[in-house]
Amino acid sequence: MHDEATRVFHQGRSSRLPFVVYVLALGTFLMLTTEFVVAGILPDIAADVRVSVARAGMLITVFAVGMIVGAPLMAMLTLRMPQRVTLVLALGVFALGHVIVAVGSDFGVLLAARFLTALATGAFWAVAAVVATRVAGPGAGSRAVGVVNAGGMLATVLGVPLGAFAGQLVGWRGTFWALAVLAVIAMPVIARHVPYGGGHRSMSIRSELTALRSGRLWLALAACAATTGGVLAAYSYVTPLLTGQTGIPSGLVPLVLAGFGVGSLLGSVLGGRLGDTRPHTVTIVAPSATALILLTLCLVAGAPIPTTILLVLLGLFGLGANPVLISLAVRYAAHAPTLGSSLSVAAFNFGTAAASWIGGIALGTGLGTTGPLVVGTAIAALTLIPATALAVIRRRRDTAAGPEAANALS
Repeated sequence: MHDEATRVFHQGRSSRLPFVVYVLALGTFLMLTTEFVVAGILPDIAADVRVSVARAGMLITVFAVGMIVGAPLMAMLTLRMPQRVTLVLALGVFALGHVIVAVGSDFGVLLAARFLTALATGAFWAVAAVVATRVAGPGAGSRAVGVVNAGGMLATVLGVPLGAFAGQLVGWRGTFWALAVLAVIAMPVIARHVPYGGGHRSMSIRSELTALRSGRLWLALAACAATTGGVLAAYSYVTPLLTGQTGIPSGLVPLVLAGFGVGSLLGSVLGGRLGDTRPHTVTIVAPSATALILLTLCLVAGAPIPTTILLVLLGLFGLGANPVLISLAVRYAAHAPTLGSSLSVAAFNFGTAAASWIGGIALGTGLGTTGPLVVGTAIAALTLIPATALAVIRRRRDTAAGPEAANALS
């Protein structure tokens, strides 16, 4: 009886994620805050550095490009470095980039600093996912990544509005000073709680790149790009939809967007939790629901209450598969988990950039504000191609391995 009670007790403890996972979530909170907060203070930046708002928008574009390029590049450059050191250095560079922006007056310098910040962000996000997966163990990897991603989703609910509010109180430069200070504070916390091990000193860049031969890795990356692209094609232009077609007052738009943020936060946590037992169910159901929600939005966009509810559901389902897809990318990269994680970060940002661009084109067509919704519906539906292919490959492999494995298939 005593042995059975001890076993149950340890099982209960093992179901808890290590504290370091939540520390890493704090880091991703800072990272995603800086990625999106610029949109809320863009007019102030443009007026201060004397450029047009459209040109100031390059601060957002160059950050996305830096994430696409920087995540896999930094994964290679820090290959032989212990993961704790990489995370601390990434936070240091992140802080430096924000200080440069806070004191800079030349627009070219601001662009360069944003690109530098994006490199650090890509490195941190990629390594954080690998560390979270490793410390949580094989049975809770997706759940751990879901919590780390939830830190980023929390930025859309809390970090971005607070950053915009700080910009109104103390000027837009104050927002960047605050992020720099928070990053410096986070450095010793990361250094204390992240295990020192986890570097890949015996690996070479050439051997890491052999992971690119994995067809399942590329299917997972395609799903990463499509699932995020479907959501962001619509979300990037949701404000003109709400104020123009739906008729929601501009003062209430932040509340609607906060609802989307709450939905995305819950979706990341729930998707990660379900993904450990039924990964392929999540990666098929989530984009299916996303496509259906976006299609329904096309039909009811003139009704405020249904539109608001659907946007919350879009956050819940639209980003719910992300932690599972990151975990799959890490798994299919085999001996190169950091490269797999970094490529998933690059894929998410590529999907965001490409889909937002296509959505902008659709906005200028006869479809008007529903154009981005139509684009998002099509892209979200395309996610089912790689997601279903991965599920079929898994089923065939498990069936070949035996009936017990087939029954355990998610």
